[in-house]
Amino acid sequence: MIFIFTFVQNNKKKMTKKLLFLLIPIFAVSCKVQRAPQTRNQTAQKYISLDRKDYIRNYKDLAIREMKRSGIPASITLAQAVLESDNGNSTLAQKANNHFGIKCHNGWKGGKVYHDDDKRNECFRKYKTVYESYVDHSDFIAKGQRYSSLFDLSPTDYKNWAKGLQRAGYATSRTYASMLIKIIEDNQLYVYDQGGSLALDQTNEYSSDSEQVHLADVDNFKIYAEKHRVFTKNRIDYIIVRKGDTFKTVTEELGMLPWELYKYNEVDGDIKLVEGQVLYIQPKRNKAEHGFDFHEVKEGETMYSISQLYGIKIKKLYEKNLMNEDTEPEIGQKLWLRDIKEHTDVIEETPLIEDFDN
Repeated sequence: MIFIFTFVQNNKKKMTKKLLFLLIPIFAVSCKVQRAPQTRNQTAQKYISLDRKDYIRNYKDLAIREMKRSGIPASITLAQAVLESDNGNSTLAQKANNHFGIKCHNGWKGGKVYHDDDKRNECFRKYKTVYESYVDHSDFIAKGQRYSSLFDLSPTDYKNWAKGLQRAGYATSRTYASMLIKIIEDNQLYVYDQGGSLALDQTNEYSSDSEQVHLADVDNFKIYAEKHRVFTKNRIDYIIVRKGDTFKTVTEELGMLPWELYKYNEVDGDIKLVEGQVLYIQPKRNKAEHGFDFHEVKEGETMYSISQLYGIKIKKLYEKNLMNEDTEPEIGQKLWLRDIKEHTDVIEETPLIEDFDN
């Protein structure tokens, strides 16, 4: 009896151990599943960046739908969206579904995001879907008194629509209309105003739902004019002079008045443009942008070249540094760019702009 009892007890222990070895992995797997359930929202997303053709293909139907509802040409809506959102790749488009750069303004009760633009930390509208952004854009123009005259135009007259938006102050850029027109003509968007279609109007493999597509942050994008890239520094548009450029050719290209380039760049009419030169197409400002408090003068630099470098009116640069307007700075001298020289606060030195294109 003792032998049999001992045998059973020993085998019972062995069976218990075997059962434990079998149950532990099952229990571990079960715990793992309970701790980290996979849901659609938690799975990794495939991130892509849209090019211009992708953007037009994805959102043309929204523009056409809004044209039928509001009377705004589909070509204008698409061109504005392409330009303002950089083909859907801007931070505002990505984070707020805001494809038209519309700010909050008084009375806005929807979602909000904050982003540096003309001023720091400005309020922009946030939408649940891209379609909401398109609808709000149409309503913003249709209900805005300053845009009312545009609706007297033909819906196929995209050129005058573009010029009218610029005159009404939709954007601060002096080349806004020409940029819209170029986008429309380069991509034949006027076809949509006439009820037509393009070869690219086929189903795209990418989803048009912005919540399923993560887009690259390219806020510092460069816009193409007819011949020159238009850059922005200190909230001023400018171009880089190319070989063969003259004040006349640039004026004609950008649709400006004859005196504007001379005045904005503070030069006389007998000066010649030099390849690589910075040429402002908007007035310079009274001080440098945030982050550039002073400049240490390098060999060969003049008050004029420094004023062009930071987009400051040369008269204001002289005033801030308590200098006579017929003098030039010495090598190593620190020129104040935002405050006057008497300012006593300790201000950390800021980097010199070496490559104006970046």
